[in-house]
Amino acid sequence: MTFDDSRRLTGPNLHDRAPGAVLEAAFDADDADRVIDAWSRHARRLLDALGWGGERLFVRRYQGGASLGFTAPEDVLYAATELNEAAWEHAVADVQGDVQPDEDATIAELRSAIEAEEKPAVRALHTAADAHGVAFFFDDDETTVGLGTGSQTWLIDDVPDPNEMDWKAVHDVPVALVTGTNGKSTTVRLAAAIAAAAGRVAGISSTDFVRAGDRVVEKGDWSGPGGARAALRESTVDLAILETARGGMLRRGLALERADVALVTNVTVDHMGDYGVHTLDDLIEVKLTLRRAVDADGLLILNAEDDGLVRHTRDYSGRTAWFSLDPDNETLSAHRRAGGRTYTVEDGMIVSTHGDARVEIVAVDQIPITLGGAARHNVANALAAVALTEALGLGLD
Repeated sequence: MTFDDSRRLTGPNLHDRAPGAVLEAAFDADDADRVIDAWSRHARRLLDALGWGGERLFVRRYQGGASLGFTAPEDVLYAATELNEAAWEHAVADVQGDVQPDEDATIAELRSAIEAEEKPAVRALHTAADAHGVAFFFDDDETTVGLGTGSQTWLIDDVPDPNEMDWKAVHDVPVALVTGTNGKSTTVRLAAAIAAAAGRVAGISSTDFVRAGDRVVEKGDWSGPGGARAALRESTVDLAILETARGGMLRRGLALERADVALVTNVTVDHMGDYGVHTLDDLIEVKLTLRRAVDADGLLILNAEDDGLVRHTRDYSGRTAWFSLDPDNETLSAHRRAGGRTYTVEDGMIVSTHGDARVEIVAVDQIPITLGGAARHNVANALAAVALTEALGLGLD
């Protein structure tokens, strides 16, 4: 019985919409029920003892072990990981019949860790941002309210009194999150080019760079939460298109609590074995973490030719749009009949439908990367980019 990884979840994640702590525990299948029950009891007892009784436990079982974790206050996540590891040590002692660690000493150490880490001023600023309906996020160094042109950022230990802020100067910009196995970088670049043609300054994060309009802010793989936050802090950015990789979602969760649009291009077998992701269905659920950030008025855009995405979103209650190269695709057709948004190719034209409205947007052979339609993967990426940018309010021109 061991744990392989213990980490903070700083945003919406595979397990919950709230921040928290999680560890990947390894144990024999025959011991699973006893181990999980013991960890749950000790985690709950420690949470209650520290005044975190309202936090939620979560367990995700997989071959060879489970993810064990709980939600926690966002400013004390290092202490939360220590609490989780302590609960695991107590659980191991239970299952193996060993002497229990000194619980009073454990609680005293955790209280000390919480006091050293907690940042009540940051929590107060988050509460005020929520009350004013604007985004809030922070990392180890900086705290930000608002997004892009409406953002303000301070060093983590120098946040202002919310009552002294000019909240009229703070606002959000539209945000799209993009993930998938193939096509996400291409789709992000296509969407950014459409935004530029519309006279907008797109902040993008990707596997190649963070960019604000034409200006490269950072080079390298910035497809995790750090890259997204860097793009969102750029004061020239009036919308954001953020590539969101599997690894970042599993390690830390999403960069933001809310997004206007989320796109999943497709999901195929890739990068198996990390953090208990062993099957294609596991990976689909990871990619669909994006839907936790889509608010009630937002839109989830999906590939209708991906059977796994179709299957895993049957019970999704939010707004969706679907795209497919095949205008007769069953999922696409059903969504069209229900009055939903769809994007496809008919007679060489990219076409959108919404209710009774049908719009021919552009000929496929006018899009250079499609090679006259022969590069079908890039036709699909173009469909996704059209759907995403229309959802961001850019218009079809």
